Amino acid sequence: MGFRIIAAALASIALAVPVLAAPPAKAGACPATPVLPDDLADWSRDASGKTIYAYGDDLGADWSPLGAARTALPLHRFESLRYGVAPERKPDVHKFGGMIPIEMKKAGRLIVALDAGAWIDLVRDGTVLKSVAHGHGPACSGIRKMVEFDVMPGRYQLQIVNAPSASIHAMAVLR
Repeated sequence: MGFRIIAAALASIALAVPVLAAPPAKAGACPATPVLPDDLADWSRDASGKTIYAYGDDLGADWSPLGAARTALPLHRFESLRYGVAPERKPDVHKFGGMIPIEMKKAGRLIVALDAGAWIDLVRDGTVLKSVAHGHGPACSGIRKMVEFDVMPGRYQLQIVNAPSASIHAMAVLR
């Protein structure tokens, strides 16, 4: 008899669960043009077919900046990657990554923005630099992750680790 009462109580709880679910998102909650800080304003402007290929290793890479517009960034499967410096986050064998050499002409705060979640390391002279800030982009912007580093003039290697797909969009700006 007690079993039937418990079963009936569990069934009534199960029927109540959908009532506790979060309400659906309001249509039109995002503005037509997301509000971005001035230095990230070009995120909404695609770099007209511009693609920068991430290297699978750090040998013989050309030194070039990502650019000031959102850029397509094809990545590599885990098994074909050879990072010059071990990433701070252990690579996942089911994810993607790559290295992009960049040259900074002046000191400042480098902001790296991605449209997907991935680990971002910035390497200089064989050392992974500590980020000074990280978080998500502004609401409705399409920026999934932002990481900031204080940089001096010189050559760096941006390492992308554990991206969910073989291509992401990236943007790097200097404040």
